[in-house]
This record gives sequence, structure tokens and C-alpha cells, in this order.
Amino acid sequence: MAKILVIDDEPGIVRFVRRGLESDGHGVYTAFDGTEGLRVAAETRPELVVLDLLMPGLSGMGVLAALMADHPQAKVLVLSAVGDVQARVRCLDVGAADFLAKPFAVSELLARVRSRLRELPAAPPPSEVLQFGPMRLDIRTRQLQSEVRSVELPRREFALMQHLMRNGGSVCTRAELLSEVWGYAFDPGSNVVDVTIARLRSKIHGLRIETVRNVGYALRVA
Repeated sequence: MAKILVIDDEPGIVRFVRRGLESDGHGVYTAFDGTEGLRVAAETRPELVVLDLLMPGLSGMGVLAALMADHPQAKVLVLSAVGDVQARVRCLDVGAADFLAKPFAVSELLARVRSRLRELPAAPPPSEVLQFGPMRLDIRTRQLQSEVRSVELPRREFALMQHLMRNGGSVCTRAELLSEVWGYAFDPGSNVVDVTIARLRSKIHGLRIETVRNVGYALRVA
């Protein structure tokens, strides 16, 4: 399953694309203008972005250029009613991985998404021990270790700490943590993330879990 961001100002297109991608097993984030799209991309770090070219405000081409500057490893598939050769060439020159003209068949969209995702470099095998600041997390034993003490974490606390450490210093949204640790079946309005964060805070030394208001959490060195 990949994290995919859909940026399009047409709600009907967004719903159509989202249903198709979710049916293919992907986690989907959405945005309805370019500025919101860049914000969501910075928070979620998607592997692939499906991007409309013609949007009010910040254009799709502006979004594409910003994505390539800030998140160059992401694949960008441009969707546009502008299907002429010049538009395609401009997008590809800026850094788009693919271009699909509207209207399109969802089967072709999914085939192109699968093809672009296969081009991503394979993730390196996870280290058996993660370290951030003064703390170490043993992946095999679920032991959270510091100079003060070592404690075995319950499964959910371990998965949450693992995600925070792998993204150490970056803000992880509540939606992202729910997806990665608990899965999409959990109610997004649940406070399960906050409760588990509170338990972890009592077990870490030399680190702090910072609350980023209305967004999520970030692991910092104390």
C-alpha cells in the first residue's frame, strides 16, 4: 500500500480518483487547491501525487515545481484537460513522472499509478535498532532503552514509538499515526493517539514528544 495525495479542485474528480485508488489498496489523502496540496504533502510525505494542472490560485504547474524542490523523491502523475504536447513536455521537464489527459478511465489511471510506484527505490531493510537522541528502540525485543532504564513497550506503544523515531524531528499528523499504527478502521475522531502518546511520554528520557497544535506530534531531543 502506498500513500497517495490527490490534488484537484473538482470534488467529483477527487471522489472518483479516491475510490479507484482505495479499491487498489492505497491510502489516499486529498486537497482541493494548490496551497492546501503543498501543506498536506509536507505533512504526509506521499509516495505519489495525482495533480490537476488547471486550478484557481496556485496552479498545478506551480505545485509541481514546489513538490520537485521540497519532495523530489515523490512521483507526480499530472491529470489535465489540457492534453496538448507542449503542456505534457512542460510538465515532464519540470519533473512529472507521467501525464494523463482528462477524461480518463480509472483502469488506465490505476495501471499508470502501479507502474510509477514500481519505479520507486526499494526501501532498505529496517535496522534492528533505531536511535534518536539518547534513546534506542530494539525492533526485535520492543525494548526502549536509555542510560536510565530499559522498558519493554506494549505492541501499540512500540509501533507508535517506532514511527515517531523513524520520522524523528518531523511532524506526524494524527491521521497519519492512526493509519500507520491502528489502521483505517479506527474512527479519526478517536483520542487513542493522544492516550498512547501520554503513556509514551512517561517512558522516554532525554526526548520529548511535542504537540503541534491542530496537526499532530513530533519527536524532539529534550
